[in-house]
Amino acid sequence: MSSQVIMGVDEVGRGCLAGSVFAAAVILPREEEHEEWISKITDSKKISAKKREYLADLIMKYSVWYVSYSSPSKIDKINILNATLETMREAVEAASLIQEPDVVLVDGNKLIPNLKYPQECIKSGDSAVKAIGAASIIAKVMRDAEMSAFHSIHPEYGWVKNKGYGTKEHRQAIMVHGVTELHRRSFKGVAEYV
Repeated sequence: MSSQVIMGVDEVGRGCLAGSVFAAAVILPREEEHEEWISKITDSKKISAKKREYLADLIMKYSVWYVSYSSPSKIDKINILNATLETMREAVEAASLIQEPDVVLVDGNKLIPNLKYPQECIKSGDSAVKAIGAASIIAKVMRDAEMSAFHSIHPEYGWVKNKGYGTKEHRQAIMVHGVTELHRRSFKGVAEYV
């Protein structure tokens, strides 16, 4: 298994009310050459923003990787599951142009349709597999940056803090200020206010 080229794939932002869904595909370098930082990789939700950004810099410097995303309008058009799987496939295909994987390990329980590489679903893969954890970290860092940038356009929704998730503050802001071009209009909690 260790001689296999493993590509890890994960998504971030699937459950949000606003913003894009991001997916990343990562092939890490040989662990023995970078053990000091690879050993710190885990599920992006379990580490601080500062540590995520530190690790994301190293992952992007030393790994084969690609991050893709689907916009809110695309999510509304083809639904969140299809948008997520399509975004994952795009990330895998782009990263594999740099280095082809022997196997693609996908976080969760859904295989990526129309993928030419062998693949396997790993439940809680972002904690269990370093390459999936690395994918979760760079996807989250990029998605958080997008939502922070959008916050400067629409500060009333608190996206710099809630990142588009359906917090009480965000839901109340939707009730008061209505829906923006960045909201997912097909989602409960948004659709009622379109």
